[in-house]
Amino acid sequence: MKKIIGIGNALVDVMTIVPDETCLTRFGLPKGTMTMVDATRSGEIKQAINGLKRTLASGGSSGNTMYGLGVMGVHSSFIGKVGRDELGIFYEKDMVEAGVTPVLMRSKLSPTGTAVALVTPDSERTFATHLGAATELMAEELLAEYFKNYNILYLEGYLIFNLPLVEQACRLAKKNDMCVALDLASFNVVNDMRPAFDKIVNEYVDIIFANAEEARAFTGLGPVEALDEMSKRCEIAVVKTGADGSWIKRGDEVVKVEALKVNAIDTTGAGDLYAAGFLYGFSNGFGLDKCGLFGSILAGKVIEVIGARMPDEKWAEAKKLIREIAAE
Repeated sequence: MKKIIGIGNALVDVMTIVPDETCLTRFGLPKGTMTMVDATRSGEIKQAINGLKRTLASGGSSGNTMYGLGVMGVHSSFIGKVGRDELGIFYEKDMVEAGVTPVLMRSKLSPTGTAVALVTPDSERTFATHLGAATELMAEELLAEYFKNYNILYLEGYLIFNLPLVEQACRLAKKNDMCVALDLASFNVVNDMRPAFDKIVNEYVDIIFANAEEARAFTGLGPVEALDEMSKRCEIAVVKTGADGSWIKRGDEVVKVEALKVNAIDTTGAGDLYAAGFLYGFSNGFGLDKCGLFGSILAGKVIEVIGARMPDEKWAEAKKLIREIAAE
């Protein structure tokens, strides 16, 4: 089994059930969206929801993927930066309990980043995100020893705003003969940082994950045409098309994977868990068809719950399905 290390913004997801939309209106948070807030506004929101029912989970895009890989039994690690606070301690503990080996830098200046999700009675989530210490991870903090004995580097596209960090991670990975996998993260990030993505993909990336919108932002093409274009620039290209499943291409091999038939409640974490399922299969030497199916299973199961964390019973269902497909 190949070993995987991920790098990303270490954020604690604070899922909070609110009785109505008063809090959203008070803080100018458009319902159903993600709004970036500063430390002051983040503190005000947390004060306003103090006492309401909430759950905490280690998160961030790459963090979600590595958490999933840990639960699936893959030897995995995660590099990120947190504050010297209770949430930073929680983040590390949550990762360790999932089977992930965290390598967490500690900021002396900023608190652990948070994504406060206000869940209204209709199950709609509205995020107020403060990146905090997560954005302070610097290229010089990445040491060669962190990459030793690992085979795959997984990067979230949100890191592209710190291009020196991404380049250093990729250089260290390639010196260690590692495969580099990148998730494009968000179509607006791709639109804003297209030249930087071009550079990283052309020079380092072996596996690229994108949803249809991200693929269009990156290539200007529809899903299938984008798949062809992206596959010319890396070893494996994956384009996720939601309820229509996903497309995977390596060389002349093209695979269409169907989505899992589920009762969709909340798509949070679907892309992150798809990557976890795919990389689980890839790290164990399965073909592209089964890698895609494993991705579809984890993505399908997580959208049946609110948030990016599945309860034990959902993980049990997912693992059972994966074992059955693996045995075919």
